[in-house]
Amino acid sequence: MASRPVFLPVFNGPRIVQERQFDFTWAPGFAEVQKKKNISALHEAARKHGIEKILEISSKSENELGRRLSAFSLKVRVGECCYPLESVYQGSKVFEDAGPFPDIFEMPPRDAKRFIREKKAGNLVAFELEQKRFPLSPKNAFYDWLYIRALSDHAGWIKRNVDYDAYADIEFNPAKQVNCQARAFAEYLSLMRQGKLHEAVGDFNSFSKMISGL
Repeated sequence: MASRPVFLPVFNGPRIVQERQFDFTWAPGFAEVQKKKNISALHEAARKHGIEKILEISSKSENELGRRLSAFSLKVRVGECCYPLESVYQGSKVFEDAGPFPDIFEMPPRDAKRFIREKKAGNLVAFELEQKRFPLSPKNAFYDWLYIRALSDHAGWIKRNVDYDAYADIEFNPAKQVNCQARAFAEYLSLMRQGKLHEAVGDFNSFSKMISGL
């Protein structure tokens, strides 16, 4: 058995995302067919609890919309250029002995992740982007902030094309990972519906308070 979350946008109150965990039978293995079995099993478990329409947001999604909303597919504007979101996230890392690494912004996401993984530079201490330092806490704030920045120019397209009750990412294991594109997208929808998206995109500190329910 495995337990994985789905994320529902919340349009009223201080909390902007509801996270619900569901248990299901896990299909082991790394083959794409196994991942799709797990996606179906998670969605079915959620449907049994009244959550009907779920969009898998990942490169493994069977829905083109879910693949397009994957962090590996999105680009974020930095200065005058747009770079892969994941590469900007990795290149913004500041370690005890090195960083940030803006030269890897142009790398494909998997190459950027490999570059950072192989870097021996001590503990992660902060993020740095556009000559500004960003803290590690809340743990998922910087990644989520980049994600909503990447989507901020596409609000009209998202309103026309996205109509789901909840969002999931089968690759996200909360016991081992911090960042989740499905949670970030649910945050984006809540902020857009509440009229807070512009403020959140423009001010990291305000966004951090919003996702913390402050």
